[in-house]
Amino acid sequence: MKNLSGGHIVVEVLEKEGVEKAFCVPGESYLGVIDGLYEHPSIELISTRHEGGASFMAEAYAKASGKVGVCMATRGPGATNLSIGLHTAMQDSTPLVALIGQVERPFKEREAFQEVDFAAYFSHLCKWAVEIDSAERIPELLHRAFYVARSGRPGPVVVSLPHDMLEDVIDYKEGTIVEAEVPEASDATVQKVLDQLSQAKQPIIIAGGGVIASGAQNELAALAEKLQVPVASAFRRFNVLANDHPHYAGWLGFGLDPSLVRYIQNADLVLSVGTRFSQITTQDYTLLNEESKLIQVDISPDSIGKAYSADMGIVSDAKKFLQKCLETAEPVKDAKREQLVQERHEAYLAFSTPPAPSESGNFAEMNAVMADVMSEVPDNSILTSDAGNFYGWLARYFRFSDEKQYIGPTSGAMGYGLPAAIGAKAACPDKTVISFSGDGGFMMTLVELETAVRGNLPVVAIVVNNNMYGTIRAHQENHFPGRVMATPLTNPSFAEVAKQFGCEGETVQANEEFLPVFRRALQSDKPFVIEVQTDPNIMSAAQAAK
Repeated sequence: MKNLSGGHIVVEVLEKEGVEKAFCVPGESYLGVIDGLYEHPSIELISTRHEGGASFMAEAYAKASGKVGVCMATRGPGATNLSIGLHTAMQDSTPLVALIGQVERPFKEREAFQEVDFAAYFSHLCKWAVEIDSAERIPELLHRAFYVARSGRPGPVVVSLPHDMLEDVIDYKEGTIVEAEVPEASDATVQKVLDQLSQAKQPIIIAGGGVIASGAQNELAALAEKLQVPVASAFRRFNVLANDHPHYAGWLGFGLDPSLVRYIQNADLVLSVGTRFSQITTQDYTLLNEESKLIQVDISPDSIGKAYSADMGIVSDAKKFLQKCLETAEPVKDAKREQLVQERHEAYLAFSTPPAPSESGNFAEMNAVMADVMSEVPDNSILTSDAGNFYGWLARYFRFSDEKQYIGPTSGAMGYGLPAAIGAKAACPDKTVISFSGDGGFMMTLVELETAVRGNLPVVAIVVNNNMYGTIRAHQENHFPGRVMATPLTNPSFAEVAKQFGCEGETVQANEEFLPVFRRALQSDKPFVIEVQTDPNIMSAAQAAK
């Protein structure tokens, strides 16, 4: 038993939960927590330049480390700036705990300085939002916050901490870490699934984030091989299966292979494992044929039947489900199914091979850039990206594997790429970490270059610059031809800006310039920005492939 302030008790709980790093913009309303961290050097506090950057870093840190991410911000403006990363964590099912300072308890509901009702504000953005009014309840409620964040379908939790509560001194009584048990399907249910899979003529497995979160990639590969079923990855979930695996049929999302859509629409059986069937994955909810049987496996019962009615809804952890399937599945020997698997993988390989570049002019071509990136990226790498039309080239042409991991926002958040790379590098300092951004998204969070320099986190940031909000321009030209407004941009030299922050930076204007610059960046011990100037008339990977 010891006397501690509320702020120091918060840190005691963080340490007990195994927190090693947290991301923040410091604020006076939770200085009691920061002071507690001063006494606990085992937890590194990484101070960022914007709360949105802090939440993006924490979210990507969680993905890269497999732990619960932690971010902190002050009340009002600081807290609302965190929202973008919390929304990303919610849509990506990423475990995250956000600690937010709050106005003093006696001042509440008086429109006090920077006052926001956080429980109400974040209630639909997060799994849970709670305000701790009593220092005695910090261990109970904060341990519960970590449990909620990592259990079931993982996600973000907001914990509001009144300023004066953090200064209360009480006898600290340790709380308890709540262990999260995961559900699993019964033997009888698994047998029903296997019977239907064995009898199907044209089955497909659609695998999502639940496979990655549970570490079930090996089991998925083994089951696909045993049953002769092709596997498609949900939007931005490339790592469900090594992309060079013979059963990998391709990815779902923007600019996908039309032949994959046709295959799935004609499938007689769809087994989905750990995916919520997002709007992008399902091509605006048009992906599945009403005549197809759908077996949906998800750790959360709330996800089953949300987008499509399921013939079988199975609440189970992805890894446990696949392990049970492997224990009892009989190998399928069907020449027709083997042919379908081969055709799907060959179609993916053809679709994901960049065309030969044309003669270099005044711009670098993304086809050539991606070919060079693929040839040089080492194993043990993480690639991050935010949203933008540049993403089409990354999705189409980069082949991810167990050693080459992707981290990106299914929420489509701009500005994610750079801070996500910094968070991933903080989680995995021995890995090469590369971010991809467009000029629009990069400008939203480029201030975090200073965070990378100060934290000695040498990431490589590739900025694809076409001087516009490219995705919106493409939509604009499609819906309102010739009526361009609000989408043109002017930019500084990103390479020169990078140098001002203490990074290295170079500009690429021709195909042959990229590879030597990229090689230098991979060897640099500083953050390195590569600005790739591209033709503003080439709006998509599909257009460039013609």
